[in-house]
Amino acid sequence: MMANQVGQQPMYMPQQMPMGQQTMQQQMIPSVQYSQMAPPPYNPMMQSYNPAVTVQPGVQQNAQNIWAQHRGQVPAGCPPGLEYLTMVDQILCHQIVELLEAFTGWETNNKYVVKNSMGQQIFYVFEETDMCMRMCFNNNREFTLHIVDNMNQEVMRIYRPLKFCGGCCWFAGMCEFCSHELYVEAPPGTVVGSVKQTGDICTLNYEISDADGNVQLLINGPCIACECCADIEFPVLTKDGAARIGCVTKQWSGFAQEMYTNADNFGITFPLDLDVKTKATLLGATFLIDFMAFEKPKNQNNNNNNRW
Repeated sequence: MMANQVGQQPMYMPQQMPMGQQTMQQQMIPSVQYSQMAPPPYNPMMQSYNPAVTVQPGVQQNAQNIWAQHRGQVPAGCPPGLEYLTMVDQILCHQIVELLEAFTGWETNNKYVVKNSMGQQIFYVFEETDMCMRMCFNNNREFTLHIVDNMNQEVMRIYRPLKFCGGCCWFAGMCEFCSHELYVEAPPGTVVGSVKQTGDICTLNYEISDADGNVQLLINGPCIACECCADIEFPVLTKDGAARIGCVTKQWSGFAQEMYTNADNFGITFPLDLDVKTKATLLGATFLIDFMAFEKPKNQNNNNNNRW
């Protein structure tokens, strides 16, 4: 013990510990590195501990597969998981190319990626059908589409029943069994809308209805679908057909993809203030258009520009 100056408190100097005792005492106190600590055990009550799924299995991660962030308050009456649709007036739907189907013609379950106009992923869509249904009925098959969000939660489900004689434009308006249709559920188990093919001489026309069967929008397809290096438009009209308010556009995907695969790209535009349930049903209509007009067997793709 020693003092620096007069009037100051004495300063205590630590005594040096012998090397042998210092090592032994340091060994008795474990060195904890918090950055290397193991995570706490999983607790199902702690939902925030599970990280969000940023890329769905089977989708290659790159700059174009970044998931869009959901922001803003959820509007009243919006089904859970569809909040982002309330903030956009345009979405893109890209079908994933299946190499097995492209090289062998063996029909596989369809998969789609739904993005916004900036290329950020909004939803991931995958089809559920059995092999017999796909091979025997091809594009007329019954199917269920599951739509999941960035938390890997199913937010929508689309069901299309099997119609043995469906697809004929002429008889679609005369016979219930000749009209293709599908139902949109959001969340799964709650029907929010339906899409039904209507009759015409040579075009694929559809009605977009709400859960009660009230027609909300109309879709009129072209009479001749020439896919030679051009986009194909399916205008979206008001329920009286007086005004065009949007469009479902089948986009030209390049010569190789168009000729040798069934993978198609679509752009969907609609009013920003359109009811979110109608937007979801319009997305379902895009899948029905894809199956009916562009989902043809592999051996029918080549030298076949007019698909219906």
